[in-house]
Amino acid sequence: MRILLWHVHGSWTTSFVQGEHDYLLPLTPGRDSDGLGRARTWDWPLSVVEVPVDELRDTDVDVMILQRPHQLELAERWTGRRPGRDVPALYVEHNTPGGDVPFTRHPLADQTAIPVVHVTHFNRLFWDCGSAPTDVVEHGIVDPGHLYSGDWARAAVVVNDPVRRGRAVGTDLLPLLSRSGPLDVFGMKVHALDEALEIPGDRLWTFEDLPQARLHRELARRRVYVHTSRWTSLGLSLLEAMHLGMPVVALAATEAVAAVPPEAGVVSTRPDDLARAVWRFVHDPTEAQVVGAAARQAALSRYGLSRFLADWDARLGAWVPSAAS
Repeated sequence: MRILLWHVHGSWTTSFVQGEHDYLLPLTPGRDSDGLGRARTWDWPLSVVEVPVDELRDTDVDVMILQRPHQLELAERWTGRRPGRDVPALYVEHNTPGGDVPFTRHPLADQTAIPVVHVTHFNRLFWDCGSAPTDVVEHGIVDPGHLYSGDWARAAVVVNDPVRRGRAVGTDLLPLLSRSGPLDVFGMKVHALDEALEIPGDRLWTFEDLPQARLHRELARRRVYVHTSRWTSLGLSLLEAMHLGMPVVALAATEAVAAVPPEAGVVSTRPDDLARAVWRFVHDPTEAQVVGAAARQAALSRYGLSRFLADWDARLGAWVPSAAS
């Protein structure tokens, strides 16, 4: 199949484009957010092809994968075809709802032409999609391998834009956690934490937007992975850390309670419990190794790439006539 999709979430797209299809990514002259084209920091197969937006009208497309509301208008303007009417389309909802939760209406609520595919069951439960057809395809991860060594008695956190996003991603919890173990924070705009938080320099190191392969190597050297998000969808960095073989300490919020079984780490709504768990893993490398191995097995079982791709092929077969024929 020839699948038109936008490069929105790099980690999710990295998994999605591992299938046996041709993946067409819009490319704008300035590579802005609506036309990023191929990734620069992820390794994607040659079946992922950039298509300049002025060539999309003459490009054959079997299905469109939409991920942001304004892409409905972009798709029609750039291709001359209406998503869900002139060409099959599915809308992937990556995010937890905002606004008046749990009454937040989805932008595609009550229409029937474009199914809404959520990435977690929590998201499907909390979004009000009305009569729109909905489904769930849980995440799948390209296995980075069991790289965990835990040589460094430090805790790793992965988060983007932590100062602006604040409490939503648990930035306010970092000072407490840093007293249990030094924190290494990876992601975009994490350098802003150095001035935003009163944490001694030896207790907080920041690493700005590393390429994925290097990020995995650096995470695997830390003793424990800490997932601090209060209100975001299930972070792929959490699942990647579990694949690496890292023990997990996570807030019991959104889908994390289903993703991290008891043998894989500590999940709690109590900050003091989280802090104690960080201290325990940082100071007990043997336990960290055992729990991390269990986390890897749990992630491989539920969030493996083959299951993810098979689930997506099943959905495409159900919703796209050319795939079923």
